[in-house]
Amino acid sequence: MLGISRSGFYWHFKNRQDLLEQLLEYWVREYTGVVTYNPDVIKLDPKKRLLTTMEMIRDKRLAKYDLAMTSWARLDSHVHRVVKKVVEMRLDYLRAIFAELGFEGDELEMRTRLFVCYHSWEDTMFTDLSSQKHSKLQKLRYNFFIQK
Repeated sequence: MLGISRSGFYWHFKNRQDLLEQLLEYWVREYTGVVTYNPDVIKLDPKKRLLTTMEMIRDKRLAKYDLAMTSWARLDSHVHRVVKKVVEMRLDYLRAIFAELGFEGDELEMRTRLFVCYHSWEDTMFTDLSSQKHSKLQKLRYNFFIQK
């Protein structure tokens, strides 16, 4: 499939487990940490940070492996712990934004969880959206999330 032998592929890793561990680390870093630990995003005011996060998730397709990782987590307890950690990272990051926007209690938690759920599964659930329709819905969703 890739045009390389198994031995050539594994040359870059200690063993299969090392390959899988590095794959997980890459997913955490490049598909969540790229937003949550991004100094250019973190310094933005909360409204702009929220919008930038929405744009990054969509433009960089940051949720494209979420279904695969979630499925893998059902089969492997270590992967389950990593996926759980990523979900918590996302929730903490968004919770902080919504708290800065003045939301508290159940309202804070609902917005946080709704954002994470929607943006983690949008690509999986709504594959037929045109760019124009997506942009329109994203603006509406953004306004919904910041509205008090």
